[in-house]
Amino acid sequence: MKHLKLFESFKDIKSICKKYDIKNYTINPDGSVDVDGHVSLSNYRFAKLPLKFGRVSGVFDCGLNKLTTLEGSPREVGLTFDCSVNKLTTLEGAPEMVGRHFNCYDNQLTTLEGAPREVGGAFDCKNNQLTTLKGAPERIGQSFLCRSNPVFNIYELFKSHKDFMDSLDWDYIRGNKIVKSRFIDACEETEIEVPKSIKGYKYI
Repeated sequence: MKHLKLFESFKDIKSICKKYDIKNYTINPDGSVDVDGHVSLSNYRFAKLPLKFGRVSGVFDCGLNKLTTLEGSPREVGLTFDCSVNKLTTLEGAPEMVGRHFNCYDNQLTTLEGAPREVGGAFDCKNNQLTTLKGAPERIGQSFLCRSNPVFNIYELFKSHKDFMDSLDWDYIRGNKIVKSRFIDACEETEIEVPKSIKGYKYI
């Protein structure tokens, strides 16, 4: 069974599925687990997920743990993916596609790199340490929630999520600094007024 990266045998995987009440699953040749239904792994104090998942058709909840990585997360989730209230600094390893909502609020994220390409419902990244939204999903079906992040003070200046994301093409955010000449060009393109100052940032 050399192709299994995380476990020595299917027996180990079955044992873990039983322990965490994971049902209606299929073990793939690479050791990943597809689940037809929901997976609830919240509030177990995990630092890392106990299995490698493939596709989960329902809700995948790994919130309220101590995760520092999303390694092992499903590639695709049919409904909601919740990794909120952990210790994540990056979304690397997150699903590529999420059918409904993606929750990553109350972490320590400094970047959205690794976020899903597409989220059918809401994307909630409130209460992190984001200074930029670069790496956010290309498509979001409903709302984008990013309050209680430094970047929200820039985000709320723009008329729409699309306007803000387009403005990032000017590459004006450098950590907690803003290249003013580039920011002026971005604001002029979307016809918004350049503020004298932005909380949490310094013009350079």
